[in-house]
Amino acid sequence: MHKPTRRQFVQAVAAWSAVDPLRAARRRQGTPNRTLAYVGTYSSREGQNRGQGIHIFEMNPSNGALTPRAIERSESNPSWLAFNRTRTHLYAANEIADPSTGSGSVSAYAVDGSTGRLTLLNTVSSEGAGPAHLSMHPAGKHALVANYHGGSVAVLPIQPDGRLVSASDVKRHQGTAGPTRPSSAPPGSFAISGHDRPHAHMIEADASGRFVLAADLGLDEIRIWRFDDSKGTLTPNDPPAVALPPGDGPRHFAFHPNRRWLYSLQEEASTIVTFEYDASTGRVRAKQTVSTLPSGFAGTNFTSEIALSPDARFVYAGNRLHDSIAWFSIGAEGTLTWVGEEWTRGDYPRNFTIDPSGDYLFSCNQRSDAITSFRINRRSGALTFTGQYIPVGSPAQIVFLS
Repeated sequence: MHKPTRRQFVQAVAAWSAVDPLRAARRRQGTPNRTLAYVGTYSSREGQNRGQGIHIFEMNPSNGALTPRAIERSESNPSWLAFNRTRTHLYAANEIADPSTGSGSVSAYAVDGSTGRLTLLNTVSSEGAGPAHLSMHPAGKHALVANYHGGSVAVLPIQPDGRLVSASDVKRHQGTAGPTRPSSAPPGSFAISGHDRPHAHMIEADASGRFVLAADLGLDEIRIWRFDDSKGTLTPNDPPAVALPPGDGPRHFAFHPNRRWLYSLQEEASTIVTFEYDASTGRVRAKQTVSTLPSGFAGTNFTSEIALSPDARFVYAGNRLHDSIAWFSIGAEGTLTWVGEEWTRGDYPRNFTIDPSGDYLFSCNQRSDAITSFRINRRSGALTFTGQYIPVGSPAQIVFLS
């Protein structure tokens, strides 16, 4: 296992410590020192959805246990959640379409500083069907949303009181969809989905906020935009995109805190591509591809989520159907080395998140109606099941407030 350089370690610690002023502010405001978890679910009365909206839990830091506290009820499938920079507001991407427009929506909630409960402020169109991902621009004045079924991305201005404004820019992806079978999948794979048209699956700005990246699963590419924070607009970068192997289906990506490396997770191929990232130009260059599955695996799998450990020593990746979380050590040049995997103890882990302390990883097992928790060994990256199953209907994503 490769050890990070001293400079890389200091950069990672600095990035992780950036939340400390927020915690200090909460203490000054008399807010209880505790960690709350918010779980977005599939909650519509259609199909096999069993969630009730946004479920709120309190986490016990000594053992990772989650205790139910409240539910913000919604039947709109609030499947993706994101806090603003100061953690005073929560935003939810709602996949259920407006019958009159066919578009999904994004809702803004005020977070009660003493109880953690939510108050709905307003809801605006996401400017496309099936919003699958939502993130906050680092400057704090805009939300960014990716519409999977609509094949579009949108910029939503945020007012000083946290309410959303109708989109200041919308980009509808155009291009030729990739092949239905991934070129890099394991043998025997039948991981076929999403290559009929553009499918924007994730959108996020880099740390500087100058560039915004959007993964399009259907087009097998990551779009790169220059962002104008004063106008809330996107302009194609030069070049405007980086291609992934045909049919592999980029889903989510994660930046390394040193701002030099980018990790892209491919849903159908079950791979991670390591990119060199030039923060001054927004350009990327592929340097390594690894499988998220154990050596010798044959069959079908769909990846779900990718995340770095708080100290930036490990990359974690979720596998659906194989139902595992794999982890990799990060080498001195950013390349990945397989370390291990752990069974999620549940079916179809749609998302996982590491809690603010860095001690626990929580897996949202969508088809098992439960979240499972794992203690993280910070030296090895290994996951150990805590024995806890937290019942939640159709969990899609979990985020933390502390």
